[in-house]
Amino acid sequence: RYKEVTDTIKQRVEYELGIIIKMGFADYFLIVWDYINWSRLNGIPVGPGRGSAAGSMVSYCLNITDLDPVKYSLYFERFLNPERVTMPDIDIDFCIRRRQEVIDYVAQKYGADHVAQIVTFGTMAARAAVRDVGRVLNMPYADVDVIAKQIPSGPGALHITLEDALKLSKQLKESYDGSPQVKKLIDTARAIEGMPRNTSTHAAGVVIPSRPVSDYVPLAKNDDLVVTQYIMTTLEELALLKMDFLGLRNLTVLDDAARLVRRSHPDFHTSQIPEDDPATFQMLSEGRTSGVFQMESAGMTGVCIGLKPQSIEDITAIIALYRPGPMESIPRFIACKHNPEKVTYKHPALVPILSNTYGCIVYQEQVIQIFQQLGGYSLGQADMVRRAMSKKKVKDIERERETFLHGDPSRSIAGCAANGIPEAVAQSIYDEIYDFANYAFNKAHAVCYAVVAYQTAWFKCHHPKEYMAALLTSVLD
Repeated sequence: RYKEVTDTIKQRVEYELGIIIKMGFADYFLIVWDYINWSRLNGIPVGPGRGSAAGSMVSYCLNITDLDPVKYSLYFERFLNPERVTMPDIDIDFCIRRRQEVIDYVAQKYGADHVAQIVTFGTMAARAAVRDVGRVLNMPYADVDVIAKQIPSGPGALHITLEDALKLSKQLKESYDGSPQVKKLIDTARAIEGMPRNTSTHAAGVVIPSRPVSDYVPLAKNDDLVVTQYIMTTLEELALLKMDFLGLRNLTVLDDAARLVRRSHPDFHTSQIPEDDPATFQMLSEGRTSGVFQMESAGMTGVCIGLKPQSIEDITAIIALYRPGPMESIPRFIACKHNPEKVTYKHPALVPILSNTYGCIVYQEQVIQIFQQLGGYSLGQADMVRRAMSKKKVKDIERERETFLHGDPSRSIAGCAANGIPEAVAQSIYDEIYDFANYAFNKAHAVCYAVVAYQTAWFKCHHPKEYMAALLTSVLD
C-alpha cells in the first residue's frame, strides 16, 4: 500500500507485528482480515475503519482499514500496547442491508457452533419499575400513570433513580408521604429497580472462539438467533474476544448512489473520489449540509459555516469538537484558523504536534504525542497516563505530573527538564493537557467518519439527483 517503503515504515510494521504476535492476537487479525476480504470480493460495502484500530499500520496493509496512519498521525499504541490490560477490538461498519450476510458467512466458515451473538439485558428504569409494580399490585392504570409521570424524564434524566426522583420531584415526594398505597408502590419498585427486565441481542457483537462456544459459556435462543447468556463485559473478563459487525446506513446510501451514477458513467467507483475537491468544501462552507453524514444538525451546520472546512483534517476536527465539553473551544479553534496570528504555542516543541489544529489540543493522539516528545515517555506509557486522565484518577494524575516535569529513571522516562523545557512552561502544558484529556477525542475514529462524511458531501455536490434519491429510499419510512 506504500509506493515507497521507508525505514520508518518498515520499523513500525515490524514493531506492530511483534506486539500483535507476542500478545496472541494473530488469529484475531486473520479472522477479521478474512471476513472483510470476503465482503469486498462479494461487493458488500465496508467502512474505511472505525475506532482506534485505524491507528494500526498492519490493519491498513491488510486492507482491514483504509486510512494511512502515518499520513494522519495515528498511533498503534492507542489501539494495542503491552501495558494495556483491556482487550482491543476491531469494529467494522458494513452496509446495513447486507451485514447479516457477513455474520452468516462467518458461521458457515468457522462452524455454527463456534459463532454466537451476544445477549444484552434491558433493565428496569425508574418509570418502568413503577408501571410494572403497579400492574402486579392491581392498582388502576390511571393512578399508576400519574405517579410514573411525576418521575423526571428526558435526555438529561436517563439515569435518574427513584431515590433521586424523590429528592427532585416535590409532587412525587408529597404523593409518597401522603398515601400508604403510593409508598408501597414506590418502595417495591425501588427493590426491583435496575434488575434485568428483558433480553435482546447486542447490535453488533459476535464471539468466535477456537472451540464450540458452549464449551465456554451457556447459550440461549433469542428470536431464532443463538446468543451467549453472558453480557459483553463478562465475556471480556473470560478472555473471549468479541468482533463488532456494525451496520452503517450511510455505506448503503453511498453504494446505492454509486450504482445509480454507473447508469450514466459505467466505469465509476467510489475509490475515484478525489480527497481535495474544492466544490465539495465550498458547499459545506455555505452550510448546505442536509443529507451529509454527521453534518446535518443545526449546530454542526453552524460550525461548518464558521470554520469553512478546506480539508478532511478540518472535517475530522469538527467531528471531534462537536460534543459536550470540547464545544467550548470551537470559537477559539475557528478564530485561530481564520487569523493565524492568534495561534500561540507554549513551547516550540508543540508546533509540529498542534499545528494541524491551530494550537488547540483536540485529539487523544496529540495528548499521547506531547507526553512522548516533551516528557520522554514511550507511546504505551503515554497512553496509560491519558487513560488515567480520562478516568479522572486524581492520585495517578498528580504523581504523573512530577514524572512529566522531572522524569522517572525506574521507568526510563527522561521528563521535560531533560529536554530543556523550563519548569513553569512544563507545569502550564501539563495543566492544559489535564483540562483537555477528559474531552480529547480518538482521532482515528474521527478521521474514519470524516472520510465517510466527505464522500457523502462529494456525491451530494456532484451527483445530487442520484445521492438524494438513494438517501430518500434509505429512510423511506
